[in-house]
Amino acid sequence: MSQPDPFVHLPHLSGRLISCEQSLLRMTPERLALWDQRAREAGLPQTWRLSEHEREATRQAVLGRLGRDEDLWVYAYGSLMWDPGIHFVEVRLAQLEGYQRRFSYRITGGRGTPQQPALMLALEQLAGTCTGLVFRVPAPLAEHESVLLWRREMVRGGYAPRMCPVTTPQGPVCALVFAANPAHPEHVGELPLEQTAAVVASAAGPIGTNRNYLENLAAQLEILRIEDSYIEALHEQVKGLDRR
Repeated sequence: MSQPDPFVHLPHLSGRLISCEQSLLRMTPERLALWDQRAREAGLPQTWRLSEHEREATRQAVLGRLGRDEDLWVYAYGSLMWDPGIHFVEVRLAQLEGYQRRFSYRITGGRGTPQQPALMLALEQLAGTCTGLVFRVPAPLAEHESVLLWRREMVRGGYAPRMCPVTTPQGPVCALVFAANPAHPEHVGELPLEQTAAVVASAAGPIGTNRNYLENLAAQLEILRIEDSYIEALHEQVKGLDRR
């Protein structure tokens, strides 16, 4: 029996996502060990990331009540939109009320360095709606895939994971959302657009440039016909720096 097409609702997205096999962000233990090595080489202390125990505690706090027969929906608004790094059986467009994308999380690894930090995307609680994607992870895979996802998104505890209602054209679901964590020391909030653009245009780290992240995001939003005035304005601001 053939398996259902995970892209049945978004056929134009098929072939435009990085597979788990090719993903550099599918955070297996081997991948995390590589990140640890890079952190040591950059001179960061052993406490640069959350311990396994600390990270798992946050996962259990959010997902501990998820039933063994319940699928897990994962909301995507940034890199998960083109590199989910998890196995899923369905993807839909999804709207999350009361949040907006902002480059409000300063990082010294990944796409930045301690000498030249980058700004990464987060979901800030602001009036309006954020449109993204939602992936359905089948119940038998939810435990394993969520562990990998937590290693990726909660490596330093920079986000505040929570279950939130989202609306989709196929009906409402409750999805895992990695929102901004204002209590984290690297949370900087919404900076002036010009300042944000200057950082994004120049920061780079072991997994790529800050600019490339923004370009990938803008391209995927365009493919999905999602309008986001903040991302559009920031993208234009960054491109304008090249013309000066």
